[in-house]
Amino acid sequence: MPKNKTHSGAKKRFRITGSGKIMRQRANHVHKFHEKTPQHARRLANDVELAPADVKKVKKLLGK
Repeated sequence: MPKNKTHSGAKKRFRITGSGKIMRQRANHVHKFHEKTPQHARRLANDVELAPADVKKVKKLLGK
């Protein structure tokens, strides 16, 4: 059997914590910060847990 490959797009977008939760970045935290308030930019900086409906699919893409 050939080895399973990790989805290269998924490994750039998701990470798994030590306890097994899948974290993602918030949308809109990439550029155009001069248009966002500092409070908004700080809120977007924190990673959030992935929605439960998507966990199974993302774990498969990550090979877990």
